Amino acid sequence: MPRFLTLLNSNPSQVIPSHTKQFVAKTLAGLEDLLAAELESMGATSINKLTRAVAFEGDKAMIYKANYLSRYAIKILVPLVEFEAATVDELYHGVKQYPWEQLMTFRDTFVVEAVLVNSSFDHSHYISLKVKDAVADRFNEKYHRRPSVSKDNADMHLSLYVYRTHCTLYLDSSGEPLFKRGYRVAVGEAPISEVLAAGLIGLTGWKGEVNFVDPFCGSGTLLIEAAMQAQNIPAGQYRPHFGFMRWRDFERMLWQDIQSDARKRTRNQEVEIFGSDIDEKALLNAQKNIRRAGLENDITLKKADFRKTSFDGPGIMVSNPPYGERLKPDDIVALYKSIGDTLKHHYKGFDAWIISSDFHAFKHIGLKPKPKLTLFNGPLECRFARFEIYEGSRKARYQPSATENESED
Repeated sequence: MPRFLTLLNSNPSQVIPSHTKQFVAKTLAGLEDLLAAELESMGATSINKLTRAVAFEGDKAMIYKANYLSRYAIKILVPLVEFEAATVDELYHGVKQYPWEQLMTFRDTFVVEAVLVNSSFDHSHYISLKVKDAVADRFNEKYHRRPSVSKDNADMHLSLYVYRTHCTLYLDSSGEPLFKRGYRVAVGEAPISEVLAAGLIGLTGWKGEVNFVDPFCGSGTLLIEAAMQAQNIPAGQYRPHFGFMRWRDFERMLWQDIQSDARKRTRNQEVEIFGSDIDEKALLNAQKNIRRAGLENDITLKKADFRKTSFDGPGIMVSNPPYGERLKPDDIVALYKSIGDTLKHHYKGFDAWIISSDFHAFKHIGLKPKPKLTLFNGPLECRFARFEIYEGSRKARYQPSATENESED
């Protein structure tokens, strides 16, 4: 029998009960610790780190805050029902038994996303269709009306997760994934996601104490995320819409109070954030995105060859330089060798953090990384490594607070 995880009641205007309950925040592999700490700072309780996710408890205000404030979450999910299903028919009946009429009406539109892990089900698209059929058929039997499916502007976003035969169906409170911040209007080749960019900065321990540099800035995502963190600008500041805003029990006053409180917590940026790139088109894209975020007075951009840049420390560099997906093998080795040489001679007093999926090229930097973390940029497995460029006393330098005890490859 299905186990209903969200206990609905007879109040037709209520989607999520007002009492405390459990939610799940999805994230990227390697960012679970950052997300758990972030949720705790928002007031979440009963926090439990999972694989690429964090479970936590809170109320309706916590749903709003997690969506609006979280830099490291991709989606905030409300578990609805869980059951075992070894066949498509069992899946269909497990979904159909949920009291969907208490969550939505036949006038609402909905969309379903399915994620299959070690499952006997082969095609996520087909499984999504079976979930849609189960929901629609329940309404059809009760009211002789069927809710419509809408991929682009649905009222309800449902997310099915299947691990082997265990199925959990969630209500997605975010709608569009939270890495779609709303400020990126122009992108170049192989852009880094906003959540990953925020995660890279978070893993360094930087909180705006020293200057920040990205000499391979591309479309400017790392620069913008750094400025947002330095000024404590909410991650969802530029988004016009979240999924929960279409729910019947959406409390506009509560939402406005959360936004107002977040605005009061912003602060002045005390350090310089500097980005450069040799590609003029990339810089134009960065300029557009920075302007869209309203940060043109807080971020300095310049066209420059990294090998000809120079900065005095203390400072931090976080960058996603081109790698094998975008450069020929001979060029990539030469580039990474030049990164090491330039860091040694022109970035003294810096902590340089670099992410790359080209493990062979990484070795040609010629500096010992500590730590070296495993992350994923889309489907690409990457290493994110810190290179300390010493100048003077080590004790006098800025010391990152995160990941010091991580093991190296």
